[in-house]
Amino acid sequence: MPSSQPTAGMLAVKPEFQSSQPSPMAAKSEPNRNPKYDPKKPHITDQPITRSNWYKHVNWLNVFLIVGIPIMGLVKAIWTPLMWQTAVWAVVYYFATGLGITAGYHRLWAHTSYKATTPLKISLAAVGGGAVEGSIRWWARDHRAHHRYTDTNQDPYSVRKGLLYSHFGWMIMKQNPKRIGRTDISDLNDDAVVRFQHKHYLSVVFVMGLVFPTLVAGIGWGDWMGGYIYAGILRIFFVQQATFCVNSLAHWLGDQPFDDRNSPRDHIITAIVTLGEGYHNFHHEFPSDYRNAIEWHQYDPTKWSIWTWKKLGLAYDLKQFRANEIEKGRLQQQQKKLDIQRSKLDWGVPLEQLPVMEWDDYIDQCKNGRGLVAVAGVVHDVSNFISEHPGGRAMINLGIGKDATAMFNGGVYNHSNAAHNLLSTMRVGVIRGGMEVEIWKRAQRENKDVQFVKDDAGNRIIRAGNQVTKVQEPIATAGAA
Repeated sequence: MPSSQPTAGMLAVKPEFQSSQPSPMAAKSEPNRNPKYDPKKPHITDQPITRSNWYKHVNWLNVFLIVGIPIMGLVKAIWTPLMWQTAVWAVVYYFATGLGITAGYHRLWAHTSYKATTPLKISLAAVGGGAVEGSIRWWARDHRAHHRYTDTNQDPYSVRKGLLYSHFGWMIMKQNPKRIGRTDISDLNDDAVVRFQHKHYLSVVFVMGLVFPTLVAGIGWGDWMGGYIYAGILRIFFVQQATFCVNSLAHWLGDQPFDDRNSPRDHIITAIVTLGEGYHNFHHEFPSDYRNAIEWHQYDPTKWSIWTWKKLGLAYDLKQFRANEIEKGRLQQQQKKLDIQRSKLDWGVPLEQLPVMEWDDYIDQCKNGRGLVAVAGVVHDVSNFISEHPGGRAMINLGIGKDATAMFNGGVYNHSNAAHNLLSTMRVGVIRGGMEVEIWKRAQRENKDVQFVKDDAGNRIIRAGNQVTKVQEPIATAGAA
């Protein structure tokens, strides 16, 4: 028998990274844990921001790395000519460091959506550090919390706190570690590459973020300052802003083809900006999938890179969620949207809410001038429609006070689906003993399997041609002539 338990691929993070109870704060003995950190000590964020303490709430290191350095680069660029070789190198290194984040930090380490050989891991850790977005350990820990607590107060960069906050405000203002949702990163602590990069993170940032791109441009074509400014500082700024869009723009712009309970969205613009991470609604639904884009025409250079590395023997065990489950999720979301549209339409009074009429009472009301027509046991008041009937008054008057089932279903004219839908809005009752309705109502009372589907609101879904008045085989009745 298939297991009733969800598979790891159905979750934002693997089951071993979650627990039913909040996990305790990490011990000081944990690898790479700051020995000065004391979880029992009051945190600055426990105090409101005032004129006298506002500077204590600011993460000045991140302000320098994210804001200060780019400003310095922009100013210096005014007096630094841009050589075409440096421009090409800056773009190439932009993609390399961007992939360090998207393919390395995100899909390899945060979600373990594939496995990499040691040379590839070292390369991704190096260029990922060159993006200057924190260490793998720190980045993946917060990202797992983001998936586990999406859009809540425990989400470290929840878009519910504001678009700019989710973009970079959460980095330039200090956060209380005790308020961020806990996740297990023991697998990262066991990874030698992750431990080394975290321990020597500032050195990695300096070398891979600034020194390396400067050396390439300087030794390669003598443009030392251009390499430092354009391939170093400004490239860092652009790759940071691009990947930050995964936290902000990907939760604000686009469609939600798989689930709309939370904010993640899919959009081609975000995908282009973020090296393929813009299909974020898919990613939050199927986070263990090494792909973000599943259609051939969707832009996902990160997916293409991982696939290429597999062909080169550098990556393996690429995880893909089952296509059957992906399509089920897509179809369920489409049905949910249809249910919302359906709820805004007039489908007539539900059959179970209609009063029961005796046949004699039906005849008497018609004799007294009321324009009632019985079709398949359902009584409809067509008084206001007689003059608008496309087939003329004579035809519709012919069915008043009679069982017009055969007339309506081909005896006189085989009415369209639209006609059956329109007729449903004119329901006023059901004939006692009326064949179709009575069978349906009896099955309801006896709680038997009834051949119809309900939407999320519990309302019956009427497919085209499935109105109760639509009888596949015309019923010959004496009253129809």
